[in-house]
Amino acid sequence: MAYILGVDIGGTSIKAGLFDKSGNLIDVKKIQTIEIVNDVAYAMVVQGLGELLSARDVSSSEVAAIGMTVPGPVDSDGRVGVLANISLDAEGLKGALHKAFPAATIAFVNDANAAALGELWQGGAQGVSNCVMVTLGTGVGGGVIVDGHLVAGAFGAAGEIGHLTMNYEETQTCGCGRKGCLEQYASAKGIVRLYHAACERAKQTPVELSHETDTISVFKAYAAGDACAKEAIEEMSEYLGRALALIACVVDPEVVLIGGGVAGGYDVYAEKVTESFWRHCFSGCAAMRISAATLGNEAGMYGAAYCALQQWGK
Repeated sequence: MAYILGVDIGGTSIKAGLFDKSGNLIDVKKIQTIEIVNDVAYAMVVQGLGELLSARDVSSSEVAAIGMTVPGPVDSDGRVGVLANISLDAEGLKGALHKAFPAATIAFVNDANAAALGELWQGGAQGVSNCVMVTLGTGVGGGVIVDGHLVAGAFGAAGEIGHLTMNYEETQTCGCGRKGCLEQYASAKGIVRLYHAACERAKQTPVELSHETDTISVFKAYAAGDACAKEAIEEMSEYLGRALALIACVVDPEVVLIGGGVAGGYDVYAEKVTESFWRHCFSGCAAMRISAATLGNEAGMYGAAYCALQQWGK
């Protein structure tokens, strides 16, 4: 029997899933990692994957494909671009996996694109050929699916939804070096920034936040009637809805799925985002649905496995 490994690589740990070809998740293992740039680190990853297989009596020769997410661009040929937020030698890790799993097809995929593929395969976009995934987390990412296939783009930058310019009057600089990006308003960090700014304008003391991405506390403040939290969420929703209207004109998806950590508060802003979308969208795209993703933080793992499965089947 052929099995697929979906490996979601994060900054401090890896979540690896063992799948069958039908997309059933058999088992999951978390692998603690250091900088994945040398033989010691590669061996830790290989060992962790081996333990995942052993727990289910699966041999390395039965692994047909291994998919891995990376937080950065991956072009249409599977080449990994610059990874700004993680220490990973992609080619070195790929070589080590080839030695351990010589029969396996190995594929890399951008983490947000992987989330889109996961939702297409086994999540909220099942049965849909054209969809867009928007991930709202520390930043804002995205994945675009057209006719059932991931759009990577010529340079691996397709789906960089977080860097649509939404506000030409913005004075603060985005992490990308530009100003007024969607990420500055719709990310977890952006929502907290909008809340603090609203409190400053109103001369109101903000609720206590545990960290700079603590949207949970902002959402709770909103539920408790905090006017500044309401202002921040309405501003975030306006920008996000407008961005989705722009995306719809280019991609014309059947559905946009909202995922990532901020999706935990989706019910708080869902109606506002949809209303903003309808105000700004081209009438020919107005039937597009907006809904929450369903796979949660396992979407990347599913998508990595699906990407590898597609590569294996070619």
